[in-house]
Amino acid sequence: MRLGITGHRGLRAETEQLVREALREEVKRHSPEALVGVSCIADGPDAWFAEMVLEAGGKLEVVVPAEQYRDGLPEEHHLSYDKFLRQAVEVHHAGMVESDSQAHMAGSEILVGVVDELIAVWDGQPARGYGGTADVVAYAERTGVRTRVIWPDGATRD
Repeated sequence: MRLGITGHRGLRAETEQLVREALREEVKRHSPEALVGVSCIADGPDAWFAEMVLEAGGKLEVVVPAEQYRDGLPEEHHLSYDKFLRQAVEVHHAGMVESDSQAHMAGSEILVGVVDELIAVWDGQPARGYGGTADVVAYAERTGVRTRVIWPDGATRD
């Protein structure tokens, strides 16, 4: 089972805890031997999911939206990003240079294109900018990729 992740970044600690618990349950639904997690490994749900897949014994594939993608992530996340990138069994590149909304959406389209199912940590609201979670969910729906939305009771987004 190739399982992809998309989701809101910058969640408050209370929401992070709720989302982590829900993601852990999603990962547990799959046999570790057959589980391949696909992630852009940004800070937040992307990284939490990658970590859980690896801890469960699954394999990780990474999508890199742009050459400058890592530079656009918070500096405190760089070590985790590098660690996940090294642990990936396969890395997909979108071929973009600048890490902008176009590149992020291109990366997400690659991710959706290689998975059997997409997990979306999504509050159900429209994207705040092109390439946001709502856009990724809409793309998955248009292309026929099954999507499971995770937004636990009590979760909030600023």
